[in-house]
Amino acid sequence: MTIPPTVDGFEPTAEDVASVHEWFARYDALAAKGDVEGMADMAMFPLNSVTDNAAGNGSARQSSREEFVREMAGVVGDGAEMRSVRTPHFLSKGLVFVITEATVEVDGVTHRLRYGDLLVRRDGAWHFQTMVQGGWGE
Repeated sequence: MTIPPTVDGFEPTAEDVASVHEWFARYDALAAKGDVEGMADMAMFPLNSVTDNAAGNGSARQSSREEFVREMAGVVGDGAEMRSVRTPHFLSKGLVFVITEATVEVDGVTHRLRYGDLLVRRDGAWHFQTMVQGGWGE
């Protein structure tokens, strides 16, 4: 078995980790404003979405930019307060899977979320390419 030299033993620097947290800060600010076009600018399309249903049956699909914008327009910018703790897991210099533990307060009710995003570095900038969250497959 051959292991790619860029993957074997990769350890992210503090700058690598900070770049991921900075990316999410920009993305979260756009989401809070409801700027779905700006959010789409930070993606790599086609975008993969992976989920499951209540029975535990998984599914995956791809979305174009137009589909993403249409779907997210009804989800973001509603004034919900979200607090997140994100943990990046670098696969290599250009691939990082980020696990987010979040709480969202909507109309006085607190919801706990756990989801993951695969970010891909292209031309020195991060872009999200895959979103993973359980429960959306109903």
